[in-house]
Amino acid sequence: MFKRIRKKNKKSSRRTKLARKLVTISETKSFILEQFRTIRTNIMFLMPDQQLKTILVTSSTPGEGKSTNAANLGVVFAQEGKRVLIIDGDLRKPTLHHTFKTFNKVGLSNVIAKKAAFYDAIQETFIVGLNVITSGPIPPNPSELLSSRAMDALFLDVKKDYDVIIIDSPPLLSVSDSQILANKCDGTVLIVNAGVVDKRAVQKAKAILASSQTNILGVVLNNYETPSHHNYYEDYSFAE
Repeated sequence: MFKRIRKKNKKSSRRTKLARKLVTISETKSFILEQFRTIRTNIMFLMPDQQLKTILVTSSTPGEGKSTNAANLGVVFAQEGKRVLIIDGDLRKPTLHHTFKTFNKVGLSNVIAKKAAFYDAIQETFIVGLNVITSGPIPPNPSELLSSRAMDALFLDVKKDYDVIIIDSPPLLSVSDSQILANKCDGTVLIVNAGVVDKRAVQKAKAILASSQTNILGVVLNNYETPSHHNYYEDYSFAE
């Protein structure tokens, strides 16, 4: 592993309250946790003959739960014993540092702007086997940085030390960042907020991903309302 991995500050480590959105930690016996495990299994089975390491998580519009899903998906991969790295590829409205209670002074923007080494941007989390690279300071040119050779080099470096790398990215219909990242990743998972997002928006997002020549792994249906006899309101499902 790397010699220099930044740890959480002592103040953060004393916080016993877990991040609100990490249901895979706070609800260890919930139906939602089992759904995330199912998504994990489906992703692994989709490409049995190929090594699937870099997974982009995105959505068509804001507020569909892509960041929450990216974080929880990283948790369930780590719970299986995988070495997991989550990268906050949203250089416009980042949230990863809030979810995992980490620093955000040095992150992805510093690395791909060549102002920091990638290992200096990696931080441990309170979950064994799960590290993160936060967004870093918000740059004036996110798309240009994400399309740079430095981003390609970062992927090559982290692939050597991690089994799974999950990238949280901006909504597809808002900016071109996710399309750029999708082209660089082994596969993409699209988050769809059930009953909220317009069907045409999802279709357009799918077309954008197709044009980026990414491997669309499937769709996660988020906030699906289960039948009244079920014990849980929120459900997550996965479809190719």
